[in-house]
Amino acid sequence: MILTFAVSGYRSLRELVLPLERLNVITGPNGSGKSSFYKALRLLADTAQGRIVGSLAVEGGLDSTLWAGPEAFSRAMKAGDVPVQGTVRRTRVALKLGFASEDYGYAIDLGLPPAQGGSRFNADPEIKAEAVWAGEVLKRRNVFAERHGPCVRALDERGTRTTVVSDLAPFDSMMTHAADPRGVPELIVLRERMRGWRFYDHFRTDPEAPARQAQVGTRTPVLASDGADVAAALQTIREIGNVRALDDAVEDAFPGGSISVSDTDGRFEVIMTQHGLLRPLRMSELSDGTLRYLLLVAALLTPRPPSLMVLNEPETSLHPDLLAPLARLISATSVRSQVIVVSHAKPLVEALAGIDNSAVLALEKTLGETEAPGVEPPAWAWPKR
Repeated sequence: MILTFAVSGYRSLRELVLPLERLNVITGPNGSGKSSFYKALRLLADTAQGRIVGSLAVEGGLDSTLWAGPEAFSRAMKAGDVPVQGTVRRTRVALKLGFASEDYGYAIDLGLPPAQGGSRFNADPEIKAEAVWAGEVLKRRNVFAERHGPCVRALDERGTRTTVVSDLAPFDSMMTHAADPRGVPELIVLRERMRGWRFYDHFRTDPEAPARQAQVGTRTPVLASDGADVAAALQTIREIGNVRALDDAVEDAFPGGSISVSDTDGRFEVIMTQHGLLRPLRMSELSDGTLRYLLLVAALLTPRPPSLMVLNEPETSLHPDLLAPLARLISATSVRSQVIVVSHAKPLVEALAGIDNSAVLALEKTLGETEAPGVEPPAWAWPKR
């Protein structure tokens, strides 16, 4: 389980360190930084896939994603006695992401490339430093592997720090290019764990959405991020997952209703029976909210639970009556996986707040900076360049 998530220099997240529980609800008014929190977490996961530089490029590049305010706020600025203004920088420009779990921690520091260079890719950020450590806080004595510029050093079998890579490209992470089962197995363990994190964000439910079309069905223990294989995912749950939980989740939201999966020449489609209707409905006939709820059921009841599942505004298009069943479904999922829910739906937030081992982290924005008032930040240290 992730115990601490830390961000520095990303959009409105100038310096944010948050403690996490088994079930976490990130909430706050529009513009408070919820989306930035979600995107920062996805960027961190992209590191394990070797695509963090490309993901930043999609967002407009490092210049577009960096914190745009002053390096720090003075007391006079916060009090309104003087206007917010820039000061002489004391530290390097950086975007930093990191987390600490029950066994390992990881952090990455991205910065600007040299001012002069002959490459057309000089707008790409460079990875300046990385570290993997044991425990909750990075310290010199608990580091397994660390990267400074192109050099990666790691502990060997004798406990001696040795150089394992000396020419790592500035756009490659040590998570993908220095992991060696013989030398640094911790990197592989952590990389594969991060690759297993799942993110579900605004399933499409328009008439042309893949989830509304019959699809070729194969065993699908993990629902795709776009929900295209929902029929196969639901059938997989029925065959190798928790069938009772599946039926209960549908009954909880639609009393007297049930779902089944039709098979026409290998193409699967969900069929739903609802109380009071004389014939079943196909996916193309379901309301946006009903379809989205079934997609969330398929995601949350996966027979192959990840260590972390993140839902971004799962309440979108849902009828208010579906929020309580959704909260119960999320609660059951948090027993098997750590869950983070980003939401501004008050009924859903309140329902999840009453669950054991849950935490509600309410974000606010002050002078353009996202903060979590009343939340005591855990101890944290960034790797040095």
